[in-house]
Amino acid sequence: MSMRAAPPARDRDRGQVTIEFLGMTPTILVTLVVLWQLVLVGYTFTLAGNAADEAVRAGTAAAPGARQGACREAGLDKLSGAWAGGATVDCATAGGFVTADVELRVPVLFPGTVSFPFDVKGHAGAVEEETD
Repeated sequence: MSMRAAPPARDRDRGQVTIEFLGMTPTILVTLVVLWQLVLVGYTFTLAGNAADEAVRAGTAAAPGARQGACREAGLDKLSGAWAGGATVDCATAGGFVTADVELRVPVLFPGTVSFPFDVKGHAGAVEEETD
């Protein structure tokens, strides 16, 4: 009978880290994808708020007849193509107060491809400027 000695402890664990990493790779990738999507949602909220601010600023300075056009143009001006494609900008005036509402679609993973079926809304208001 031949008796072989047991391999040393360090040889028995060879490759263990590689196997554990391969097992965790899907979890790591899913976590990164979810974090990236959350960044896109937050960025869309920031863009909607900024676009509403820009739109209402332009709307207050424009003549009442040209307000909607100036408002829409300013609201879409700084949006990239991925967000500007489905964006809506509406301005309204009531009682000397101008408001702007902006709706943007949230892209799924890659801006410019597919969007979620819900909109992010931005709202801003300012006092109407008097024109001479």
